[in-house]
Amino acid sequence: MEEEPTISRIISDLETLNDPNAQTPISESTLLDLQTLSDITLNDPNDDTITALFENLSSRNLSPSNLLRPIAAAMDSAPTIHHSLLASKVYLSLLLSPNAPVFTLFTPMAFLSLLRSIRRSLKRRQSDPTCPPTESMRGGHGTANRKRRGGGRGKGSRNSARNSYDNGSESEESEFDVRELFCVLERLELVPSLIHLDRFPDSLKSLIQTVAEIPVTALELCRNSSTYGKLTDICSRVLSGVLRSEHGDQASTAAEVLKALSPSILMLKSQARTFALGFVRDRMMGAAKEVDGVKKAIVNFPRYLLKKAPEKSEPRALAVESIMEIVKAMEFDDQVGFAEFVVKMTQGNAHFRLLGVDLVLTLMTTFKDPLGMDSDSDVRNLWGLRCLEALIQRCSDVSAGIRARALSNLAQLVGFLSSDSRSRVVLKEVMGFGNAGCSRAEGGMNDLLRKRCVDEKAAVRKAALLLISKLTALLGGTFDGAVLKMMGMACSDPLVSIRKAAVSALSEAFRAFSDESVKTEWLHSVPRLITDNESSIQEECENLFLELVLDRVSRAGSTSLPHNGSVSYDSNIKEINLEREIELLFPEGVLGLLKEICDGEVAPWVKKICASLGKKKRLKPSIATALQNIIRTSESLWLSHSMPIEKWTAPPGTWFLLSEVSPFLSNAVDWEFLHHHWQLLDKYGMGGEFKSPLMQGDVNEEEGGMESNTVAWVGDRVFLLQTISNVSVELPPEPAADLAHNLLKRIEEFNMHSTEVNAHVKALRTLCKRKALNPGEADTLVMRWVLQLLSKASQILELYISEDSEANNDGSFLTPLRSGSRKVKRSVTMSKAITAVYTIGSLVIVCPSADLKAIVPVLYTIITSGCSDSKLNKLPGPRVSIKQTAPSLYIHAWLTMGKICLADGKLAKSYIPLFVQELENSDCAALRNNLVVMMADFCVRYTALVDCYISRITKCLCDPCELVRRQTFILLSRLLQRDYVKWRGVLFLRFLLSLVDDSEKIRQLADFLFGNILKAKAPLLAYNSFVEAIFVLNDCPVHNGHSDSKSSRTVSQLFSIRGNEENSRSRRMHIYVSLLKQMAPEHLLATFAKLCAEILAAASDGMLNIEDVSGQSVLQITPMLLAFSKNWWQHCPYCHPEHCDGGLLFTTIALLQKAFIT
Repeated sequence: MEEEPTISRIISDLETLNDPNAQTPISESTLLDLQTLSDITLNDPNDDTITALFENLSSRNLSPSNLLRPIAAAMDSAPTIHHSLLASKVYLSLLLSPNAPVFTLFTPMAFLSLLRSIRRSLKRRQSDPTCPPTESMRGGHGTANRKRRGGGRGKGSRNSARNSYDNGSESEESEFDVRELFCVLERLELVPSLIHLDRFPDSLKSLIQTVAEIPVTALELCRNSSTYGKLTDICSRVLSGVLRSEHGDQASTAAEVLKALSPSILMLKSQARTFALGFVRDRMMGAAKEVDGVKKAIVNFPRYLLKKAPEKSEPRALAVESIMEIVKAMEFDDQVGFAEFVVKMTQGNAHFRLLGVDLVLTLMTTFKDPLGMDSDSDVRNLWGLRCLEALIQRCSDVSAGIRARALSNLAQLVGFLSSDSRSRVVLKEVMGFGNAGCSRAEGGMNDLLRKRCVDEKAAVRKAALLLISKLTALLGGTFDGAVLKMMGMACSDPLVSIRKAAVSALSEAFRAFSDESVKTEWLHSVPRLITDNESSIQEECENLFLELVLDRVSRAGSTSLPHNGSVSYDSNIKEINLEREIELLFPEGVLGLLKEICDGEVAPWVKKICASLGKKKRLKPSIATALQNIIRTSESLWLSHSMPIEKWTAPPGTWFLLSEVSPFLSNAVDWEFLHHHWQLLDKYGMGGEFKSPLMQGDVNEEEGGMESNTVAWVGDRVFLLQTISNVSVELPPEPAADLAHNLLKRIEEFNMHSTEVNAHVKALRTLCKRKALNPGEADTLVMRWVLQLLSKASQILELYISEDSEANNDGSFLTPLRSGSRKVKRSVTMSKAITAVYTIGSLVIVCPSADLKAIVPVLYTIITSGCSDSKLNKLPGPRVSIKQTAPSLYIHAWLTMGKICLADGKLAKSYIPLFVQELENSDCAALRNNLVVMMADFCVRYTALVDCYISRITKCLCDPCELVRRQTFILLSRLLQRDYVKWRGVLFLRFLLSLVDDSEKIRQLADFLFGNILKAKAPLLAYNSFVEAIFVLNDCPVHNGHSDSKSSRTVSQLFSIRGNEENSRSRRMHIYVSLLKQMAPEHLLATFAKLCAEILAAASDGMLNIEDVSGQSVLQITPMLLAFSKNWWQHCPYCHPEHCDGGLLFTTIALLQKAFIT
């Protein structure tokens, strides 16, 4: 019989290994013999081969433990994985054989060796040098080794197995490994049905852990999904088998299974994660319906996963997704219990609060009817309502990351719930919104949004803006004014992402609401971004303006509207406000939109947007057609009410917008339309001498109950002229020539408003350039009429100066005449002189190369007339200052001289000192304002010449006129940002007073400059200048940077807040706090040392006069600053003990304070 020699070889090998102290693995040949015997018995249950083996062992005085010990050693420490798996297979085959001594063969140690063998086989091939070689490791030596292993004893299946192992490709080797593993796992699956593992709790736990890890460790071993699927099916059956009651307490066993599967569930997306979730969701949920112990473990499992969830964002999101997969499979009552747990978790530590915020969103969007719209119970007791309230509370969390996440999730939730009208009602109530979208004053959503829009963290601000955009659909009414203002301010945020979010939120509000406040805020915030540094924001700005403004105007003006005088109206129509009636003709609030775009703060940006859209050929002819229709309709409606046409003006903004789009849509502008309105506004064809509305007064003031709007009249003329010049290429030759002649004639009268002068000059130049045959002819033509106008303007100025001088000489000792005839004549002459001066400036801009030799002396005479300088008094000219007799002429003369200096560098070098002198001495706010603007232009054109005067220009930061202060602040800030001026010397210190300026607008500008622009551009300025700022603001001259000269003392007093009263102290403290908040933690600590070294040390050495008010103020503020800084450190997230050595920092601060006291 064949089995007898096999048994004999087995017993012989065991006798050689019969050493209880030696852990020698059984040989591979003996294992193959044992496997042959086991296969025979397993295939034929009536076969007694295994029984004969154990009987022969007994006859040789060998127990089954003598067989078990070397097999366990082979499973533990066999030289190859194949050897180890073969030992495991033999062990399980013997254990499962009929009539085998099960309780002798099954020991916890042997079972652990089996499990270790399985784990070992699943390790990476590259990490185990005893494994079959991979593609990169294969060579002749490896092949020879495999061939040597192929020899030896054994027949039949043994040789078949060995030959299959010797196949040449790596895929076949891996396939064989998987088959070997399958054989082991298939036998392992039968063990729980054979042995009740409740007697071996450690073995049960190890089995669960090993099987749960197999899907993870086998990911690289199984190279196709079908093989991996077979492997996970076996694992699933093994884990299901251990959940039976014979293996102990099912609740404890289920908890162990879930605990072992949790790493797979919390890992990144993979097949192992899919298996683990599927097993819990399908197998264990099915068992939970029948077994209370399993159900208890399942209910608590999501909470366990929350405690194990990772902190990084992507793994955390996957953990939330996995948890929700499990929760969705639970019963409703268990789901509600989990939701209650999540609400409580939002009050825990930071990690749990963040997880809770994510889970609230998922719960609310996953489960049906979270707000109980279909439920009969009280809405206030529903779990969804509590989740929503918890999410709103987290929007004010102390952690910026949680605040941002809560706001973002709340925005998504609002968008989700807003689709249901019933949910919107509950949502508005919970969020604190009352009627018309206004929230409760304290603690409402608007109050929350106001705070979050100015949060110190960018992510929070961005999330708040996202929430606002989602609330747009929910509110269906007006926005809170403060929230609108915050959105507008966010459009100027230093971060690109915040600006984009603010633009999106504000534009969404503009689309949804026709409210004037929304429209105004949008126009004052979004169009200005056309000059943004980020090209994508510029493009978005263009797209939004095209959609929300130009397309609206096109739609409104393209409708069929009456534009003739024969329209009949109701008899009571005069009782209706005419403006209101015109607005009703055009939908979407188009007239209000047009009126707002010509606002002084909006118009410059609208011009840039229209120019950019025109260059990209994105302007549609329909916009020009619509604007013409609006103007025609307005005129027709005005005439239909029997109103005088001379009092009619087009709807504000229409001519302005038409003038901006006409350069690119010249074919869409009708010349007859332009000609008609030019005749109407120019008034030449009406007979008589022309008079500007500025001079002719308000005749027929009460007629029709309307007042003539002269400003609008002048503006319409200017924009009409600009439109005509823009489409001049399309004009017929004769009308173009007539128009040019009329324009030149009008300019020569020198009786127009300044804005009209500019428009006429530019229109005339454009007509000449576009109608000339070549550029040379155009330049000659322009030069000809420019010189002609300069000559006439010079004559008018000389005549005025001559008459003024004669009048002063003749009337020096005479009583003033009672007659007003001479006064009237003089006033007309002065008006012409003012227009002539302004015209000269316009001509210089149009033609910088014009000869000005005759003009400059005349202007010099005007700007130096009445000067106290004795040398200037000897020059020919009036002895009485024109500054006093004709202040407007005096101001315009300085403005024109500035334009000339911009065109002539040599002249600028001589005259810039005069501009600075006048800036310091002038008592006219309008002139000082103009001079500041001119000096800013000079700084750009002649940087080296103006640099030495910057400190004198900064005196205007303390000008008594708010407009001059604001203008100076804005212009100097721009120069500093563009590096025309450097932050050095006293410049930074003089800007500090703007933080506490009396004007709110200037304070806002200063806060933005210091808190955003300078913090990014020059982060060390506050640190380097802080101590010096304390001395300067208190007007204390002890610091090294101070000079003791009389002039410097006067200036230092101007830029100080001297005094010890409450108002002065609070203003200085506000500046100190603003500077400290800009410092990095390390600079803040260094500032403590500087305060002690330069202030406290100076006081102790007697260098600081503490009897003087300024010295007392400096000394008194020091401990307050130290206390404030320490408090700031305690609340600074970067100074938390988790991020740095907080104990050392606070110890250092305490030592500094102690040094101050002693």
